[in-house]
Amino acid sequence: MSGRPELRGRAARLARLLPAGAGQAARTPFVLLVVLLLGGGLIGLLVLNSALSEGAFRLDDLQKETKSLTDEEQGLQRDVDAYSAPDALQRRARELGMVPGGDPAFLDPDGTVKGVPGAAGRQSAAQAPMIPPPEVLAPVPARTPSPVRSAAPSTAQRQPSPGALTTRAPAPSTQPSTTPGR
Repeated sequence: MSGRPELRGRAARLARLLPAGAGQAARTPFVLLVVLLLGGGLIGLLVLNSALSEGAFRLDDLQKETKSLTDEEQGLQRDVDAYSAPDALQRRARELGMVPGGDPAFLDPDGTVKGVPGAAGRQSAAQAPMIPPPEVLAPVPARTPSPVRSAAPSTAQRQPSPGALTTRAPAPSTQPSTTPGR
């Protein structure tokens, strides 16, 4: 007899289903499986590491951009603060020809006036800056030279007298006109 006891009944039927040489498993597929798992894990870690470092570089760039934009915002806020300071507002108002208002009067709901209204302060002509009216600031349309020139200027070309009011026609549009249907 061999070193194995003889099995009977149910145990014998189960023993016949299992092959006799099953005690030794093949090592090559197991080794390949372990190598593939380790290699896949290393490649996965490499991809994850490179994605994280790319994110870190992008974060650094965004932080630098945020810092520069914050500096620009602070500079613009300083400009706004300088322009909205009371002395700057007063200087700009005087440049525009504005004068300080007088004492205000208030109306009660019943129609009575509270306070005595005062007139706005007058500004002398020497203090008031000369700001040209808006029509003088409009662009002058370009004139095309006429082929024949007369010796005497026409009435349209004469200069108005210094006291006369002048108006200027609106400047022609520089945008090309479009005709629908073309």
